[in-house]
Amino acid sequence: MLLGYIRISSTDASKATDLQRDALNAAGVEPAHIYADRVSGRRKDPSGLAACLKALREGDTLVLWKLDSLGRDLRHLVNRVHDLIARGVGLKVLTGHGAAIDTTTATGKMVVGIFAALVEFEREAIAERTAVGSVSARARGRKGGRPPKMTTAKLQMAMSAMAQPETKVSALCEELDITRQTLYRHVSPLGELRTDGLKLLAGGRHPD
Repeated sequence: MLLGYIRISSTDASKATDLQRDALNAAGVEPAHIYADRVSGRRKDPSGLAACLKALREGDTLVLWKLDSLGRDLRHLVNRVHDLIARGVGLKVLTGHGAAIDTTTATGKMVVGIFAALVEFEREAIAERTAVGSVSARARGRKGGRPPKMTTAKLQMAMSAMAQPETKVSALCEELDITRQTLYRHVSPLGELRTDGLKLLAGGRHPD
């Protein structure tokens, strides 16, 4: 069975919608088997596509007007295409950059393989750039990870405040933008330095 899917922008005219539907009909998709979504910038997960993917069964073929209606980016597209192939579902794209894709043919499967190789190349390139960036940062004396919540200035304020009996811990934590756990790892209820507080003043790296 052939199932079709079209994604319609909220700004598309009715003629553009009719063009897509007519193309799917010409490809052999019955009108009752066409799923559609009218999407806007706010809509992140089109329900028509979800219903279409769920309705597909082994031996069916999904017919698309354009390939980009199937996923957000190249990686997402390839993952979805491979999922369809694993389920025994074919994919045919009618127009656009993915018009050469027809996984019911050997050529179409080869195109999908090329896309998968590009995704893997992109993944490895990103990993390599990340590794190089980390080495460069360490060479300049910078360390990875998020900045610590507790600073030397906050620690001094915490010590002074905790030494005052009237200090409310919840209000102090809110003012310093830290948790109670962070506060008590650095300062005792009497305002005395604890292990993490000593490490901070000594310039050592410590957990938050």
